[in-house]
Amino acid sequence: MGHALDLDRITPTQRPDGRAAGTQNWRELLFVHWTFPVDVVRPLVPPALELDPWDGRAWIGVVPFVMRDVRSAWMPRRLGLDFLETNVRTYVHHRGVPGVYFFSLEASSWLAVQVARRVWPLPYFHADMTTRREAATFTYRSTRRSGARPYIETSWQLGEHLGPSAAGTLDHFLLERYVLFNTGRRGQLRSGRVHHQPYPAQRATVTRLSQTLVTAAGVPLDAGAMPETVHYAEGVDVEVFGPWDEDA
Repeated sequence: MGHALDLDRITPTQRPDGRAAGTQNWRELLFVHWTFPVDVVRPLVPPALELDPWDGRAWIGVVPFVMRDVRSAWMPRRLGLDFLETNVRTYVHHRGVPGVYFFSLEASSWLAVQVARRVWPLPYFHADMTTRREAATFTYRSTRRSGARPYIETSWQLGEHLGPSAAGTLDHFLLERYVLFNTGRRGQLRSGRVHHQPYPAQRATVTRLSQTLVTAAGVPLDAGAMPETVHYAEGVDVEVFGPWDEDA
């Protein structure tokens, strides 16, 4: 078994008190990860956040998936948005609370990008995205519509069911993340939380992968480098809480 920092990783999985700010359903999630020396990733993360390594290595994940019925708490269900999303992330903690820091998030919905940038704000980008599923085989493509147009093209096949990840395992460390941290327009640290049932994890085999999203985030990685770990989850129904300002 590997070694992570001695942090409370169970409390963040519990539902926060109060009414959720919104709900969304995450479907057909692929999690691919690579590791890097801590000193490569450290300069890319706000100083108020500490990296959360495993076995002394920083982890970078790329997660393409399908968003369904994304809406604020006050919105009727019929107005929920459906779109594709891909995020590039690393793992951090703040005052002992483990979470996620997003380098970028691609979305196929222009409206979702505008809302997320305004409300949170998060580094969302509009992208041309497609996905196709044939039984247990998936194909997913995304190309950002701005800048250097970073992209991901990947195919994968499903493997055995693993079920909910056990605390203390690498699977739990990578998958069961419920707190996000980002910086606001004035540079202040902000946080948000999600709540859902544990991911119904499965093994998966990536059969093709080419991407430049990781290098666009400032992390050196060959476009064709295959991931060190691969997970899949059919989906979870999510409550969203926040955002809140944090005292750095």
